[in-house]
Amino acid sequence: MPDLSPELSPISDALTDSIRVEVLSRFSPENSRPLQDEWVFEYTVRITNQSEETVQLVSRHWIITDALDHTEEVKGLGVVGEQPILAPGESYKYSSWCPLRTPTGFMRGTYQMLRAEGGQFDVEIAAFALKAHRTIH
Repeated sequence: MPDLSPELSPISDALTDSIRVEVLSRFSPENSRPLQDEWVFEYTVRITNQSEETVQLVSRHWIITDALDHTEEVKGLGVVGEQPILAPGESYKYSSWCPLRTPTGFMRGTYQMLRAEGGQFDVEIAAFALKAHRTIH
């Protein structure tokens, strides 16, 4: 896969089956240790149910790629220890963080959702950039 990070914004927005996922990332210099090859990025996600039915976020699947094309996948139940239920029109917002071994990279992924009436489906998390400030390309 080509390196998409130079063109990517630290903001992403995707709509899948009437579920909107918006992400905003930022470099966290106070938690980073560049001399030890550790750059930390914080990201905030807002998930909005624009459908007519209640859904629950069951699990997540993140794909994290650094500037050296090293990719890690993170899978797990819920987000930040929760499996939020969203009625029509409701939003859920949370923040988390990600360490990288390089000052740039990107993240993308999916949330696995469950409809109240049954049936599981995946919701896209569009790719967004992870970029440390004052990085020379």
